[in-house]
Amino acid sequence: PELPRQRVQTLQCGQGAVRAARFNADGNYCLTCGSDKTLKLWNPHKGTALRTYQGHGYELRGALPAPGSPAALTGPLRRSFDNSQICSGGADKSVALWDVTTGQVVRKYRGHAGKVNCVQFNEEATVIVSGSIDSTVRCWDCRSRRPDPVQVLDEAKDGISSVKLSAHEILTGSVDGRVRRYDLRLGQLCSDYIGSPITSVCFSKDGQCVLAASLDSTLRLLDKDTGELLGEYTGHRSTTYRLDCVLNELDTHVGCASEDGHVYFWDLLEGSLALSLPVGQGVVQSLAFHPRLPCLLVATQGQVTLWREDAFRPEGDPD
Repeated sequence: PELPRQRVQTLQCGQGAVRAARFNADGNYCLTCGSDKTLKLWNPHKGTALRTYQGHGYELRGALPAPGSPAALTGPLRRSFDNSQICSGGADKSVALWDVTTGQVVRKYRGHAGKVNCVQFNEEATVIVSGSIDSTVRCWDCRSRRPDPVQVLDEAKDGISSVKLSAHEILTGSVDGRVRRYDLRLGQLCSDYIGSPITSVCFSKDGQCVLAASLDSTLRLLDKDTGELLGEYTGHRSTTYRLDCVLNELDTHVGCASEDGHVYFWDLLEGSLALSLPVGQGVVQSLAFHPRLPCLLVATQGQVTLWREDAFRPEGDPD
């Protein structure tokens, strides 16, 4: 499997510091959120900006204070499966649902007592799940006019830094050092103690494993059902900021952002370092891996770069 090694696009976002960058469901578009309170929709493959969205009252921030502090990323965003809606969360403690075409906020959900750190649609885009520094995860029904969440998950003892969803599960990472998985079909909670504040979690594509990044500069792969530690990956630096972790499109490599301006990838099975990608100066703010291609989106400072495999040739380039 090839890893993204060549920079093919650079987006000068003009949003202040870019706090998060995410692909949409099919990987054709991406969203960025900035410290200037705006969201932007892009075609990153062509390097073109398509729309700017404004509606949050406070800065979309991205720093995670030192271990023990109840705070994490603010400024997440997600697109619905049919690309008609966007959800976002911010320092104004609200979750916003946007209409992609009109650029208007369709609904705002208020109820969190602190900054919203992470948001995610369910597969049908009927529910938004949000995590906050108030230590709760809240589930909002997009089809209802009711202002209250349909469910509140309050087991965490510190801020929620990361939320991911599968067809019937909610996966959360918390500054309290625990990875929690809620099985909605069985009504069960499984909790795994890492011991260091969690900055990012994600499912493997096959749904068998969970990847967790934490502030002890270690990436851990866990068996989803048993919690068994399957692998540890080190070499990057993660001690202060909220950093994303990812798996590539084939589940063969795990990756993590680093505070030294690099992105690191390791062989999932062997644990050996496969790639150290120098992407910029300072902290890598956000990572997103394409759902189907060896293609990586990286946010550093005020720009986002798109990386592809060595064999990739942009349209119009000579062989």
